[in-house]
Amino acid sequence: MFRSARPAAKITPCRRCPVHLPPIRDNVNGPAPHSKGNTLATLSLPAAVFKAYDIRGTVPEQLNPAFARGLGLALAQQARAQNVPALVVGYDGRLSSPELAQALQRGLLAGGVDTIDLGMVPTPLVYFAAHTQKTGSGVAITGSHNPPNYNGFKMMMGGKTLHGEDVQALRKVMEEMGGGWHPQGVPPQGSVLPQDPVLPQDPVLPQDPVPLQGSVPHGTRQTLGLIDAYIERVSTDVKLARAMKIAIDCGNGVGGAVAPQLFAALGCKVDTLFCEVDGRFPNHHPDPADPANLQDLIDHVKNSDCELGLAFDGDADRLGVVSKSGEIIWPDRQLILYARDILQREPGSTIIFDVKCSRHVARAIEQAGGRPLMWQTGHSMIKAKLAETGAPLAGEMSGHIFFKERWFGFDDGLYTGARLLEILSRHADPSAVLEALPQGISTPELKLEMREGEPHALIKRLQNEGKFPSAQSINPIDGVRAEYADGFGLARASNTTPVVVLRFEGDTREALQRIQAEFRHALLALAPDARLPF
Repeated sequence: MFRSARPAAKITPCRRCPVHLPPIRDNVNGPAPHSKGNTLATLSLPAAVFKAYDIRGTVPEQLNPAFARGLGLALAQQARAQNVPALVVGYDGRLSSPELAQALQRGLLAGGVDTIDLGMVPTPLVYFAAHTQKTGSGVAITGSHNPPNYNGFKMMMGGKTLHGEDVQALRKVMEEMGGGWHPQGVPPQGSVLPQDPVLPQDPVLPQDPVPLQGSVPHGTRQTLGLIDAYIERVSTDVKLARAMKIAIDCGNGVGGAVAPQLFAALGCKVDTLFCEVDGRFPNHHPDPADPANLQDLIDHVKNSDCELGLAFDGDADRLGVVSKSGEIIWPDRQLILYARDILQREPGSTIIFDVKCSRHVARAIEQAGGRPLMWQTGHSMIKAKLAETGAPLAGEMSGHIFFKERWFGFDDGLYTGARLLEILSRHADPSAVLEALPQGISTPELKLEMREGEPHALIKRLQNEGKFPSAQSINPIDGVRAEYADGFGLARASNTTPVVVLRFEGDTREALQRIQAEFRHALLALAPDARLPF
């Protein structure tokens, strides 16, 4: 049974979301990634996994327990240098996540840093714990919306989200450690490293078999169940004007461990779709930025008495929204609603949005008495800018929304959903409010697939050599954003996958097509063989 803080709240499992799924087995897609140990080849440090915002790669080829333990040691070194005594650690529902979380903690503990083990929780709860436990530091093991064979590490240290040079600094520390960061050191060529022992779910984590050279005292581990405290904190902060009936689709991501209980605690009646955590993602990919992944939710909302639908990505730090009529309310339009609400209480405030957002966002912020600030895409960069400016709100087209007003300033799809319902509950027809939000004629995110390293090279050339004769201005803050009298075009290199991300908007369809044609000409002049997605 789901917990509810209010007896009137009700959760109704959807027919598409069976109450009992088959148990997740480690060998669903063949042997468990590390069941036979790690060969020496898996110990080489894969440079490609050190991304702009986090660490992300395939399991076990790039990320495995040996890598995770090395990362833990590197983080411990940084933590000690910054007088950080403990890191919180949580992980998503992917099959590889528990093993990586255990290995990461081995490294942290061997490096003399304490850990607070949250177990399986959405990424926002790791951030929440970092704030409420007064460490300002933690790691979420998550592959976010990537395919099941991916995983990754999102990291905070001393109140700062690690990104860019911070991530590369970790890479340097791990390289300097060499093979010594594995408990057994680097074995002879061709030999096999022993399997890391599988640790119990909750009991005290055993010490490493070999102490760290030049030894520091081992850290200690404690476990912390945080879901109830998180739900209590959100439901204390957010108050709905009336009960609402909603549908939620967690895509079998880790959001399913919290979302149904949370929205019930807010007083909602909840229909659940795919809220059983299953790291194989058997129903659809947990990425609400792709319209195809919202189709089940749209169908359910249109054919039920639900007022709207909420969707979460794999680690629940992003939110997707659909109206009663099935219209997708993209995050930049949502941001307008949140900005209008906050600016009533904090007039004149700066509101931050990323380069992929609609032109209507800046206009709406100005009309509501705020100061719009466009910034680079990426949750780490946006969080850093939020802290720098003291802005009460920031958002990205991808669905990352950051509330500093009344909250902690981290991206949290669950809390964002609660704030959305708080606003909409004041209205008899929530969908009318959502569908009235301004929008142009626009494309979703389009992706030009390329080989590793090529997207950034192409965008650099586009910034230096690209021709956009009818553009009023070019903003190079993150790729190329060309502003026109009647629309905009954007081309930027993704920092997570080897693609060029493109987005276009026009006041009319003719304007949209004209802007696309200008970008098509500019891109093909530099990359004649590019298979453009528009």
